[in-house]
Parts: sequence; structure tokens; C-alpha cells
Amino acid sequence: MRRDHFELEAHNVDWVETGEQPAEPRVVIDFHGPAEALTDRLTDADGELLEAGETDVTFRLQDSLDTPDATGVVGVTDRITGDFLLELNEKADDVLRFVRAAREYGQSIDADGGRYSVVLRIDGEPLATYSKSTFLVYDANGSLLRSKSLIPSGVEL
Repeated sequence: MRRDHFELEAHNVDWVETGEQPAEPRVVIDFHGPAEALTDRLTDADGELLEAGETDVTFRLQDSLDTPDATGVVGVTDRITGDFLLELNEKADDVLRFVRAAREYGQSIDADGGRYSVVLRIDGEPLATYSKSTFLVYDANGSLLRSKSLIPSGVEL
């Protein structure tokens, strides 16, 4: 699967800047490629789709945050094996804006650290929806950027 087979849309993030009513941020990742390739990666040994707790969402910068138009790679991984289930390129500003919205949404509903959802689709057809509270952000050297990440309190990394 190639990164350009994926499209990402972020929803419910503008309210942070406009002062509107908080809404749970949602990221929709649509895959435009062979359906079996993505489905196979998202299923466990028993043929069941992985659950939210079995996946992690990360962002790895390819440039310094100080670089204008910095980019990086959004990845969804299998929490048990560490295998990448999917990857796609995104602008750093867009991803960090999404993480900020998730953090502020979590605070608005007294959630422990933040909350957002990930919707995975194949050519517009829903495949899986995950409710998440962790989104890890790494610099180009692979070091965790705690201040930019969404980490619930009490979680040790």
C-alpha cells in the first residue's frame, strides 16, 4: 500500500479557534487501493478487525517544527506487534491543530487527557471507527515530543 492511496480529512477542529461549542474531533482516513490489502492489515489472526485498544496513532515529523510547511507521516500501528497498518503524509500544522482540538475537547468533557475518533474507510465505505485518547508526536530523529502529543494523565511511556 502506498501513502498516496490514502486521503485524510479532519473534522470538528475549527471550534477551538472560533469559540463555538466543543465537538469531538474526528479524522477520516479513506483508502483508494486494493480493499484486501488494507483489510488484511487491520484484521487479527482470527480474522476479526482490530479494536481501538489494539491500535496506536502517531505522527513522525520529517522536518523540524521550525521549518515552514513542515511535513510528517501519520501512522496507525498494531499496538501488540508494532507493525504499521497504514501511513500517509500530512502537513505538521494540520496534525498539531488536530491534536490541540482533541486535547481541548477532552478538557471540555472532563476526559482524562483528550479524546478523538478515527474513521477508516475504503473508497468511502466505512470499515472501522476507533475512539482514541492518545496521539503520539515524534520529531524527525524519533524522539517523543511530549508537549505536542496527546497523552492521558497516568500513562507511562
